[in-house]
Amino acid sequence: MPHLLRFPDARAAADAATFASRAARLGDGALRLQAASGTLLMSCAPLSPRGLLDATPTVLGIRASAVDAELVTDVVVDAAAVAPSDDPAALTLPDVAVSAPWAGIAPPREGWSPAADLDAATVAARAQWGIAAVAETVPRDAGEDVVRTVRAAVWGAPDDALAGLPLGAAFAAFGLGFIGGAEPVAVRVAAPWTRLTFRRGHVLVRGPVKTGLTAVRTTGAG
Repeated sequence: MPHLLRFPDARAAADAATFASRAARLGDGALRLQAASGTLLMSCAPLSPRGLLDATPTVLGIRASAVDAELVTDVVVDAAAVAPSDDPAALTLPDVAVSAPWAGIAPPREGWSPAADLDAATVAARAQWGIAAVAETVPRDAGEDVVRTVRAAVWGAPDDALAGLPLGAAFAAFGLGFIGGAEPVAVRVAAPWTRLTFRRGHVLVRGPVKTGLTAVRTTGAG
């Protein structure tokens, strides 16, 4: 694993550092780095189940960036350990990789079919509603198991304003900074995955969603 992740310029490096810092605060804090042919895919799991009885949906966030054309790697690291280097166009990587179960269930690169059209403002509004719902529902001084149960119930619920997708898809987009203003959000399906595409990145949900998603066409729903 290389110790330095080199980008074409300082702006690209800063953008990757921002994504890593956001990934560090969400989910398990792991960050997958896949590089080939000058393109780096950075992915994380703001939501993922821990154990067979955990109802939390698997929701990934992915952002692409240009990177050193000679770099070929596929590694999972602690996002919090990705740091600036003396070179403003590079980031330092930790010496040790980490394990993340979600990294072994990568979505397909091809075969996506149109399913729905959403509006970024709607996605943002539903994320903020969910954050408030979790905060209001979690009891004071609740243990980790109670917190995870509440989060799974809120973020795993299908939401009509999101064409039946789990509310957690909105949480991931909001938490990773993918919502930067008014824009259409295309929803694509390649079973068992569903993908929301923003200008700043992609959110992917694994698993069954509300029946009829592939026939839904909405704009500014909710």
